[in-house]
Amino acid sequence: MAVQSAPPLAPRGNIAAADDLGGALAGVLAGVLASVLAALQSGHPQQALGLCGQVLARQPDNADALNLAGVAAFQTGDGVEARSLLETAIAFRPGFADAHNNLGNVLKAAGDLRAAEAQYQLALEARPGYWDAEFNLGITLEAQGRFSDAEASYRRCLKSDPVSALAHFNLGNVLKALGRLDDAMPAYRRALDIDPELVEARNNLGAIEMELGRSAAAIHSFRTAIGHNPAFAEAHYNLGIALQEAGALEEAIQRYQTALDCDPDHAGAQINIGYACKEQGRLDDAVDAYQRAIVLAPDYDKVRVNLADVYLAQGKAQEAIDLCDAYLTDHPGNISMLAFKAIALEEAGQKDAVRALYDFDRLLVPVHPPVPEGFPDLAAFNTALGDHLLAHPSLTVAPKSHATRFGRHSGELLVAPMGPMAALEGMIMAAVEGYREAVPPDPDHAYLAHRPARMGLSVWGVAMQSQGHQLAHIHPSAWLSGVYYPKIPIVIAAADPEHAGWIEFGRPPEDFFAGVEPDVLLIQPEEGLMVLFPSYFYHRTIPFASDEVRLSIAFDVMALD
Repeated sequence: MAVQSAPPLAPRGNIAAADDLGGALAGVLAGVLASVLAALQSGHPQQALGLCGQVLARQPDNADALNLAGVAAFQTGDGVEARSLLETAIAFRPGFADAHNNLGNVLKAAGDLRAAEAQYQLALEARPGYWDAEFNLGITLEAQGRFSDAEASYRRCLKSDPVSALAHFNLGNVLKALGRLDDAMPAYRRALDIDPELVEARNNLGAIEMELGRSAAAIHSFRTAIGHNPAFAEAHYNLGIALQEAGALEEAIQRYQTALDCDPDHAGAQINIGYACKEQGRLDDAVDAYQRAIVLAPDYDKVRVNLADVYLAQGKAQEAIDLCDAYLTDHPGNISMLAFKAIALEEAGQKDAVRALYDFDRLLVPVHPPVPEGFPDLAAFNTALGDHLLAHPSLTVAPKSHATRFGRHSGELLVAPMGPMAALEGMIMAAVEGYREAVPPDPDHAYLAHRPARMGLSVWGVAMQSQGHQLAHIHPSAWLSGVYYPKIPIVIAAADPEHAGWIEFGRPPEDFFAGVEPDVLLIQPEEGLMVLFPSYFYHRTIPFASDEVRLSIAFDVMALD
């Protein structure tokens, strides 16, 4: 369910008092600048530009006029001219906080988030506590995925303005992104207390309620958001999801259609119509819905996967394979499509091709990393990791959108304070480099032909209780994935014929059509073991029964190319 961030604040500027400009001319020019500001606030940027030109004709170095002209140019859509004018304003008046803030907005709109961040920091250095710059900094940090830093910015905003609905809303967004759902909910509620019309907060509150399995509360939130704004496509879409999960398929389809009426480009709604039709057994209608979704989102892999799945249900395995191959031709190495192609090949009876993709001996690498520096032995390191995970503020009951059942799931663990995670990060990256050496590039293999040169890392943890398990899943945003085990219950034993608590590779999820029993690989977890595998390998864990907690720390290596 989509989480919507608040839009960046519109660039704005302050005008200098007449006494700062000097004499009668100063008074006239100050009056013109006041008219400029009025024109901007009333949505007439072209008029504002003309007025700024009158001032700059008399005073080319007037930083206030340059700043406001930059704002006006930005509002007309001329980002290049806006940047030039604002940089000139700063050159004439170093430390001009408003100009730095406005230049940050221009750079952010152009997608240069790092440069925008630097400008907001300069604005805050020039004017400590500058609310607009702090808020815009938070948005920029959030857009970069630096959620902990964004949280700090939004909290500073709220310290100076506790009744900012947008700051509470954006704080809720970053807390949700950090996996701290129980903290995000009061942030959204506070935003709604201040501004009951902020339907995005109501929608996102409903999304969290869905994650926590509170379906009735979620449905109420979505319906309330729609009551405030009947044209809010995202709330109709999310209500459709909630109804679909409750089994009300026909009403869900109606909600998806309403979302499309509000937003004809809403690909998610069109995709979910296809999924609901498939659940109803209306396979031809599902194909039609997915094909329309492809028109809306031609590069989205999930819709092609869903369409290929319907082809399998229709007995058209070769058509499913051809669909996978066509997509992989344009999107080589796509994780979702490689994963589904293995299912389609299995259904077509092409076992050798399946084994080439699921080459366990070649592509799955177990590792026993050495004890990192600073720890006397592996047991001490694993204990520190386990304590860090179990005390992590983001560790919460696994939301429904995750594969974990009967367990808790953390958010990102590579955030301060890292504690023993710093050592684990080094261990993971060393193991990844070892994997790249052990599994060299292969231009004839659909996965190994496409290796990232630059890599990013994301790490999270899972704490499973008795009967805990994970559903079959892949990691579609990654290239290479892995898991490290700091604590394993004693009942998870090698001699267990049921393989309770083991990790299994190669079995597709239950919601896909798969009539052929696949070849699978089972691995017994043990404390200190790390397993690396291609991110398209479907994997799950087998339920276990124990009073002890089973701890695992998973990671994704993402391509940054």
